[in-house]
Amino acid sequence: MAAPGLAVTEQRAKPLRMTAADRRQQIIRTAMQQFAQKGFKGTTTKEIATAAGVNEALIFRHFPTKQDLYSAIIDFKMSEYQQKIRSVLERDIERLDDEALFEDLAYGLLELHRQDGTFLRLLLHSALEGHELSRMFFQSQAAPNFQFIADYIARRIKDGVYRPVEPKAMARAFFGMVVYQAQVRELFDPEGKIVKLSSRQAARLFAQVFLHGVLQSKKEKKSS
Repeated sequence: MAAPGLAVTEQRAKPLRMTAADRRQQIIRTAMQQFAQKGFKGTTTKEIATAAGVNEALIFRHFPTKQDLYSAIIDFKMSEYQQKIRSVLERDIERLDDEALFEDLAYGLLELHRQDGTFLRLLLHSALEGHELSRMFFQSQAAPNFQFIADYIARRIKDGVYRPVEPKAMARAFFGMVVYQAQVRELFDPEGKIVKLSSRQAARLFAQVFLHGVLQSKKEKKSS
C-alpha cells in the first residue's frame, strides 16, 4: 500500500484535461504547422490528428468540413490582430495623423509575421497551390484592409493634402513594401544580417518614403 503522501503526489502529477476550446486551438495550431511544412495537397487530416495527439474523428467533431478548418485558421490568426490594429488606425485617422497611420499599419503587419512565421508560409503555400484558403483570406482580410487604406488616400486627395494619384495603386504600393519586407525577413533573413531594421524602424521608414511620394509639395499646393 502506498504512503498517503505518495498517493497525493501521484494524483497531483496527473496532467489537467484540456477544455474543448483549448483542444480546438491545439488542432488549429497543429494544422497550420502541417500545412505550412507540407502544403495543403500533401497534408491529410490523419497526419494532423497524429501530430496533435488526437483521434481523427475529434478533428471532424470540431471542424465538420475542411472549409470550417480553413476559416478557423484565418480567424485564429487575424481576429486579435484586427481588433488591436483597427482601434489604433481609427485613432490615427481621427487625428489626421498620416505618418502615424501608415507607420502603425506597417508595424502591425510586420509584427504579425515576426511573432509567427507559420501563417506567412501558409499563405504562400495556399497562393502557389491555388488553394481555397488563399481566396478566403483575401476576401475576408486583405481586401477590406486594402479598401480601408485606399479610401483614406482618396479622402486625403480630396482634402488637397495628397497628390492626385490613383488611390488603389498607392495602397497596393504601400502594402507591397511592407509585405515584401515581411517575406524576405521571415524566409531568407530571419537574423537581420542583410537589413538590420526592427519592425518599428522599418515601419517608420516605409511610412516616410511613402508619404514623401504622395504628399503635395508647397509648389504643387500653390499651383492647384
